This record gives sequence, C-alpha cells and structure tokens, in this order.
Amino acid sequence: MSTFDDRESAFENKYAHDAEMQFKAEARRNKLLGLWAAELLGKTGEAANDYAKEVVKADFEEAGHEDVVRKVSGDLGDKASDDEIRAKMAELMKQAKAQILDES
Repeated sequence: MSTFDDRESAFENKYAHDAEMQFKAEARRNKLLGLWAAELLGKTGEAANDYAKEVVKADFEEAGHEDVVRKVSGDLGDKASDDEIRAKMAELMKQAKAQILDES
C-alpha cells in the first residue's frame, strides 16, 4: 500500500470510530435524560429504567434530537419546559461522553 492509501484508510477508520462514539454518547445521554425525567415523574427502579429505554427508542423516530425533546416534554408536561429539557440534554451529553471515555 502507498502512503496515500494508508492515510485514506486511517481517515476512514477514524471517521467510523468517531461516528460510533457519537452514537454511543447520544444513546447514553438519552438514557440519562430518561432517568432524570423518570425521577421528575416519580418513577423509580425498574419503572425508571423502562422509561429511560423508551426515551432512547424515541430518538430513532427522526434525525436530530427534537423527537426526544417532544417525547420527554409531552410526558413531563409543566414539570419542565422544552428549553430546560434541551439544557439538561447539553449537560448530560458532557457527562455521557466522559462516561464513555472512562469505559474505553
């Protein structure tokens, strides 16, 4: 292989790795968001975990994270605004990335 082929392969591998890490971080963020929302809803234990799984699944409805915001906002009602949910998502994304890096 030439140097160019090696570089191309390295860039492709890095892109695939970065995409996988982003997917994992978003899924972890959504799980953490689900657990946070479950607490606001008074859910604990298995019910909280089940709700967190529903939030993770909600992210597969459309591209972006607005589907998650709609799901959680609809469930929480007046317990949290859309802006509060988005702010919590940003906060939890940092936490999710840190957790995934710690696991690697």
